[in-house]
Amino acid sequence: MTHSTTTTISSLLSSTPLDLTPYEVLYKHFHAHPELSRQEKHTSEYLAAHLTQLGVFDIHTHIGGYGLAGVFRNVSNNNTNQEEGEEAKRHQTVLLRADMDALPVKELTNLPYASTITMRDTEGNDRPVMHACGHDMHMTCLLAAAKTLVKLRDAWSGTLIVLFQPDEERGGGAQAMVDDGLYSRIPVPDVVLGQHVMRMRAGSVASREGAIMAAADSMKITVFGRGGHGSQPHQTVDPVLLAAHIVVRLQSIVSREINPADLAVVTVGSLQAGQTENIIADRAEIGVDFRSVKLEVREQIIEGIKRIVQAECLASGSPVKPVFTPTRRFPPTVNDGDVARRVAETFAGHFQDFDPDVARTNIAEDFSSLATCRGIPSCFWLLGGVDQGVWDRAEKEGKVEEIPGNHSALFAPVVQPTLRTGVDALCLAALTFLGK
Repeated sequence: MTHSTTTTISSLLSSTPLDLTPYEVLYKHFHAHPELSRQEKHTSEYLAAHLTQLGVFDIHTHIGGYGLAGVFRNVSNNNTNQEEGEEAKRHQTVLLRADMDALPVKELTNLPYASTITMRDTEGNDRPVMHACGHDMHMTCLLAAAKTLVKLRDAWSGTLIVLFQPDEERGGGAQAMVDDGLYSRIPVPDVVLGQHVMRMRAGSVASREGAIMAAADSMKITVFGRGGHGSQPHQTVDPVLLAAHIVVRLQSIVSREINPADLAVVTVGSLQAGQTENIIADRAEIGVDFRSVKLEVREQIIEGIKRIVQAECLASGSPVKPVFTPTRRFPPTVNDGDVARRVAETFAGHFQDFDPDVARTNIAEDFSSLATCRGIPSCFWLLGGVDQGVWDRAEKEGKVEEIPGNHSALFAPVVQPTLRTGVDALCLAALTFLGK
């Protein structure tokens, strides 16, 4: 791509800015009305209604749950059938993706549009729900980008797909859409593009070639003891003590078994056992999350976890073998080199604060499942959402880590310039590949 081309794309977008005031209202609606993974019914219906109003999208709903996609074939109507076919071959199909589920987190932001929603989770428990990961911003940006690209329809040619994905937080939504025949309902794209709001300075954008996000796995490990009275521990096998030994020993996997040059994280996020102080329970449940980029490192971590758990159970005299239950799996997010370079060239010509070589993050996404299933090149970038004044003060004081990040009950992206930056990024990336 030449410098003049990137300048033209940036100028095109800047010359016809979309009034985002209605979308600021829409963002606040999404934030105040979150829905848990696999329960995004009203969110999906709301999105479909807004896409319908644009009048150009063929809309496909209930894909892999509440997933939906809109397809806009922007090919000249003045051509013959043969010419249309030739034009379709010349111009590309671009898929822009946003996720839409929320988290079981009680919001503590005190925003006037803060969520007060509770929902029943899949285990039958009533949970407070919050958009603590920015999916409300992702949806709003994509709707506004769709409107912008429709306004600019005379300046590009090709097929635009806007896809809203359910169940990202549990790592199953993208694959569920693929398994439910996504690409038999919509055209197979030539490139898949997406973004995520992060704890970064609002107005900033960052990406990189290659791996940008780690793979992530989670599992529940159930270990068994022999319950009894707290005053007679010699007659029991204490699963709490067993679990405690496991938790401590698991910390040695990354520090002593994984090459320091490789990305790896092992976290014990939950430990549950017993109901009261003077009763030794008969089992304990350990929730483990682990991150990696390389497949061989992932297998090394899994082998290490199982070896340690089985050995500690043997050492404690556990009467029953441990049970390992995988709960979710995210693939690594790996940007195609050529696509990432082209997107970076366009971004660099538009954004004052763009980092083309951001460090990999251990946060994980299932975005790439939409691309790897068909060998489609893809690119994912990060979007800043922290108020610029707040960021600058924290950076000056060395307290950036104290700013609430994704999954925090205090996570609250500043509406602007986050929204404008996210809309521009999606449009710029799409126009990098769409014709004319």
